Amino acid sequence: MSDIGVQAVAEPAPGLTQMQRITNTFVAPSKTFEDIKRGNRSWWLPFLIMAVFTYIFFFAITTKIGWATVAENIIRMNPKAEERLSQLPADQREMQMKGVRYGTEGIFAASPILFGLGFSALSAAVLLGTINFVFGGRATYGSVFAVSFYAFLPWIVRSVLAVVVIFSGIAPESFNLNTPAPTSVGAFLSPQDTNLALYTFATWLDFTTIWCLLLLGIGLATVARVKRSSGYMVAFGWWAIMLILSVGWAAIRG
Repeated sequence: MSDIGVQAVAEPAPGLTQMQRITNTFVAPSKTFEDIKRGNRSWWLPFLIMAVFTYIFFFAITTKIGWATVAENIIRMNPKAEERLSQLPADQREMQMKGVRYGTEGIFAASPILFGLGFSALSAAVLLGTINFVFGGRATYGSVFAVSFYAFLPWIVRSVLAVVVIFSGIAPESFNLNTPAPTSVGAFLSPQDTNLALYTFATWLDFTTIWCLLLLGIGLATVARVKRSSGYMVAFGWWAIMLILSVGWAAIRG
């Protein structure tokens, strides 16, 4: 009677902690996304970290710039909006300025919920449909949702740089909420002297956003089990669509 060989079955590698996934997002992103693909889809820590940095930025604006000044800068840096506002009676002009101020402040304060959760939930559905039905992927909604939170962690770099700019002594009247840190081409252009469509295009050319899109492409390809080029096409394809829509709307308004 022959001996029956018993093949040892290797135990699966232990999953990463959320902190390990966050660290690896910056130094070894494939490890983070492979861990998500294995089913470790916790996303609350990167969400919490981004929310904290958002509110640090919010505090810096509130204490060093002031939201009334932010609103004034938004209008002043858009010559056509400034012209339209100047033609209104004083009471209407004051009401419009209050609307800009409190609307901007409120949206910024609610951004972790509106954009951190709401937009991520919607975009995950769009990305899932694209990577699965267009490129033949096998991703799940939960994995794509988790990927989006880790992939956009580099945006905290922009928040940190913006806080540094604010506390370094920038003149409040020169603060631009669209380009608060020198991370995009638009930060080096004058919004008053640049065509609005061109300026909008330049603000989208942001190195932290490109960094996030590269990570998103890697993450999508990993959890969907498709080629990395397919992940990049999905990430940058949707970015390009939103860019075209934004520039087109700016051209209409400008």
